[in-house]
Amino acid sequence: MGRDPSLELLPGTLDLLILKALARGAMHGYGIAQHLKTRSEDVLQVGESSLYPALQRLLLNGWVKGEWGASENNRRARYYTLTAAGKKRLSAEREEFERLVGAIQRVLHTA
Repeated sequence: MGRDPSLELLPGTLDLLILKALARGAMHGYGIAQHLKTRSEDVLQVGESSLYPALQRLLLNGWVKGEWGASENNRRARYYTLTAAGKKRLSAEREEFERLVGAIQRVLHTA
């Protein structure tokens, strides 16, 4: 029995993961998707239809900013960086997520 390729993230989790990826430095959309795929050992495969609406939401909330530049292969790409407000949001979201995961683990591991 193989892994479900359509594994879905909990609501809000993608925003958290994008913010965490950008804490490493500026990245374009494809780079963010590749980072999440690599770091999750191919479990998280974020498509454009999920990634770009999430990035737009983060831009509108002021948690990231975007600037156009040239990618590694000299193509035009929008690079996203974390803002000060985004760093605060990342910290708050991470704490809340870890609390939620801990609660779920306690329920799963109780008889």
